[in-house]
Amino acid sequence: MTSALKSSGTSVLARRSFLGLGVGAGAAVALTACGSGSGSGSTGAGSTSGTLKWGWALPTSWDPIYSSAGWDVHELSLVYAALTKLDAHGNAVPALASSWAYDPTGTQLTFTLRPGLTFSDGSALDAAAVKKSLDRSRTDAKSLVAAQLAHVAEVVAASTISVVVKLTQADYQIPNLLAGKTGMIVSPQAFGANPAGLATQPVGAGPFTLTSYVQNEKAVLKRNPAYWDAANIKLESFEVYPLPDSSTVVAALQSGQYNVAEIPGSEVAAAKAAGLDVQVISSMVVAVLDVNTSKAPFTNPDVALALQYAIDRQALLKTQQFGYGEVSNQPFPPGYVGHDPSSDGLYPYDPAKAKSLLAQAGYPSGGVDLEITTTAAAGLPEQLQAQLQAVGFNAKIQVIPLAQATEIVYVNHSESLFTDQFAGRDSAAQAFQVLFGTQGLMNPGRVAPPGLAAALAKVSATPLDSPEYPAVLRAATALAVRTMPNVFLYTVPRILARQRGVSALPADAVVQRFEGVTVA
Repeated sequence: MTSALKSSGTSVLARRSFLGLGVGAGAAVALTACGSGSGSGSTGAGSTSGTLKWGWALPTSWDPIYSSAGWDVHELSLVYAALTKLDAHGNAVPALASSWAYDPTGTQLTFTLRPGLTFSDGSALDAAAVKKSLDRSRTDAKSLVAAQLAHVAEVVAASTISVVVKLTQADYQIPNLLAGKTGMIVSPQAFGANPAGLATQPVGAGPFTLTSYVQNEKAVLKRNPAYWDAANIKLESFEVYPLPDSSTVVAALQSGQYNVAEIPGSEVAAAKAAGLDVQVISSMVVAVLDVNTSKAPFTNPDVALALQYAIDRQALLKTQQFGYGEVSNQPFPPGYVGHDPSSDGLYPYDPAKAKSLLAQAGYPSGGVDLEITTTAAAGLPEQLQAQLQAVGFNAKIQVIPLAQATEIVYVNHSESLFTDQFAGRDSAAQAFQVLFGTQGLMNPGRVAPPGLAAALAKVSATPLDSPEYPAVLRAATALAVRTMPNVFLYTVPRILARQRGVSALPADAVVQRFEGVTVA
């Protein structure tokens, strides 16, 4: 199988904007795990102990089909399991499904489930449950993952442990796609009884079970002995907290408020000096400016192109990331199979060329008005503002609430330029759909050039272990970055600081996992 991500120690962090779905602020929910794990595929053998306190984020919703932030996948993976998961190289490997196979046409895929699986509410996780969960994901009117399942024509429970996914066209990305939120299996008993309750009371078959939750404050989870891989879960309990303030995160780690927390590049030296261990995990996250070409001034292609040359990405990387990461002109990092080397340096910093393009667009003396929309004024927006003003843009900064950013920018398409981060997705085709598809969430202009759909169809129709797959995917990348207005800036590694008593964290390809992690 072709490695999607070549380097070890890679990961993906989804730092996306929010729709504000879920319960009201401050709502607290106490939960009781019903399942005992009897009849599960694992007995959860092995000693367990300790509580890991993670300073990270709390999800927009605990229901995977309504989750509106990419980085929710990290927390949702604590309580849900999917049919597959991605290994450290980005390849789909068994999870709830022990194996799978395509038919010769690539239009039918059969998953074989592990026997004896159960949800945390004690109900059976069999083929019938998988069918109901996937059908809900692709047919629910408000599902945010339905577009990812557009090629699924029907899901059939062929036997107790055999699930057949019939496709409208050959699509070899499905096992990767189903490794993330799209493939997380939710208890039909739970969504049948109280679908709205899943926003705060998740019922899955993941390594942990949520026992209490206070929105925006804290989530408490207990180890799930019925998890299919429970033998590798060494933590007895888990607590998740919102992302700590960068100015206080090191002190909070020293005090024991957190055992592990994400820190900015600016705090790495302080964390090490404080005796903390620091892991810098290569990531598929990339900082990006989302450009809406249906709104002025970017309705003029020369203005949109001038934006690419006006930005000094290296200076941004040095200042905003303290040098952690790499300058980027594309959505995939070096080492990933979809990374196109010919696109490296595609838009070098060239203020003279930016000015020339603005003159060509009818602004020989500059004076192009634009707004940089952001959820936080300081830092990146300010540096961008200075760079853009230097070539003739009259750049102003507009701050919008984080909780409304997705709705304003990606649902209402109200803004022309937005600072964001893209985390990649479990499958490359999924990433293309989100960024460049005419229904893609992060394509605010909802336009795509001729040829891109065909290139993407070719990606989906090429088996991942085909020797042609890397070239096919890189060709699609090259086409996208030359024809779409997205301004990619730099990669964003996941930087985690931890107390010395916490063992090293797995550097998984997409999701931050905790198999084997211990707390002294």
